[in-house]
Amino acid sequence: MRITVVGLGKIGLPLAVQFARSGHRVLGADVNERVVEQVNTGTPPFPGEAHLAEYLAGVVGSGSFSATTDTAEAVSGSDAVVVVVPLFVDEDARPDFGWMDAATDDIARGLRAENQTLVVYETTLPVGTTRTRWKPRLEHGSGLTEGEGFDLVFSPERVLTGRIFTDLRRYPKLIGGLSPRGASRAKGFYEQVLQFDERPDLERGNGVWDLGSTEAAEMAKLAETTYRDVNIGLANQFGRFAAAHGIDVHEVIAASNSQPYSHIHRPGIAVGGHCIPVYPRLYLWNDPDATVVRAAREANVAMPAYTVGLAENVLGSLAGRRVVVLGASYRGGVKETAFSGIFATVQALRERGARVMVHDPMYTAAELHELGWDAYELGGPADVVIVQADHPEYREIGASDVPGVQVVVDGRKVLDRDRFQGVRFLVVGQAERGDTAAGEISGAQDGGSFVSESGAHR
Repeated sequence: MRITVVGLGKIGLPLAVQFARSGHRVLGADVNERVVEQVNTGTPPFPGEAHLAEYLAGVVGSGSFSATTDTAEAVSGSDAVVVVVPLFVDEDARPDFGWMDAATDDIARGLRAENQTLVVYETTLPVGTTRTRWKPRLEHGSGLTEGEGFDLVFSPERVLTGRIFTDLRRYPKLIGGLSPRGASRAKGFYEQVLQFDERPDLERGNGVWDLGSTEAAEMAKLAETTYRDVNIGLANQFGRFAAAHGIDVHEVIAASNSQPYSHIHRPGIAVGGHCIPVYPRLYLWNDPDATVVRAAREANVAMPAYTVGLAENVLGSLAGRRVVVLGASYRGGVKETAFSGIFATVQALRERGARVMVHDPMYTAAELHELGWDAYELGGPADVVIVQADHPEYREIGASDVPGVQVVVDGRKVLDRDRFQGVRFLVVGQAERGDTAAGEISGAQDGGSFVSESGAHR
C-alpha cells in the first residue's frame, strides 16, 4: 500500500516507521521543516523512544519511508491516510482544533476519487467529532462524498511514549467507521500494518476490534484514560486521609489490590502527560454533568499545592527557603514536560516565597533556564527537596547529595528513605515513621461508625 501519516510527532513518527517496516511505501507529512529534514536523514527528531533510531534509519535507508511538508501532494498518491495531529484543550475543557482543521483541509485537497482513499484519524477526539466535523470538512474541501469517493474511520492511538513499538503489538486496535465498507477497509488495513501478540486473557483475542461506530471508538479512548484519572483522584483522596490519620495508604492499596476486583492506582504529586490530564476534559466537553470525572480532575489538580503544603507544615514557612524540585518531566524516564506537575509545584512554592531550583537528569541547565527555572546541580545546598518525577536516577541520591536539607517530600515514592537519616522525610499518602493512628476518626454525622450494607460484598 501507499500510506501517508500526517503528523510526525512522538506517536505519528513511530507509527509511520511501523507501517514501513511492515512492507509498505510510507510518506510522513509534517509542517515542521526541521522535523522533515531530520527524518529524511534517518535521525529521530526527539529522544527516548525505544528502537526508533534503529528502525527509522532502516526504513529511510531502504527507501520505504520519507518525509515531506506537502501534505496534499502526499495524500494525492495514497491508498490510506492516518492522521496523528495534536489537539489542544484549554483549562475550561474547550478543544482547539486549529492544527487539526488545517491538516484536514490539506488532506481534503489531496483526496482523489480514483484512489478511494481510506482516511483514519488516530488523535483522541471528543465523541462525535469524526462524523460532525471531519466528514463535512473533508467532503467540502475535496468535492467528494464520504462512502463513495473516500472512507472515513476513527481508530484511537493507545500507546505510551517510550514503548510504542511494544504497545502496538500488545493492545487490540480499536476501529469505528462511518459505514460498514469503511470499517471493513480499516480492519484490513490495520491487519496488514500491525502485528499482534497473543493475549489469552482477552475473550475476543488480540487484533483489530470493530466497535461499530466512530462514536463508540472515540468514547472508548476517552473512557480508558478518564478511568485512570478518576482512579488516581480516588487514590489521592485516600492518601490525604490516610496520611492525616497515621496510615500508610500504599500498604492499604497493596492489600486492597490483592483482591481481584480492586485495582486502585497510586497517589502522587501530580498527573501529567499528553493523555490523562487532557482527555477527561474532552469527555467533560461532551458530558458536562459528569460530576465524578470533574471531582477527580479537581482532586488531582490540587495535589502539587497539597504536596508543597506538607513541607510548609513542617517548617512553618517556606519564605526564603531554598527548595529543590527533583524532576521537570511529567514522568520518569521521559524528556517531556507536557502538563507536568512541575509547573504547579513551582508556582505553589513561589507563592509561598521560596527560592526554587529545578533538577532533572534529562535536561541541561540551559534547557531548564529556557523553561523559566533556576537549574540545580546535586551537591549544592538546599533546605527542602520535593520529588516531582520518578526518574530512576533519584533512587540513588541521599542527604549527602543535598547539603543542609532539612525536609524531603517524596511525591512519587521513589527515594530511599534510609539515605536521608536525620532528615524529616515525608511521602505523599504515607504517615511519617513512628506515627500512629491519629485519635478517633469520625464516622457518620450522627457519630455512628461506618457500616456496610448487610451481606454486601462487591
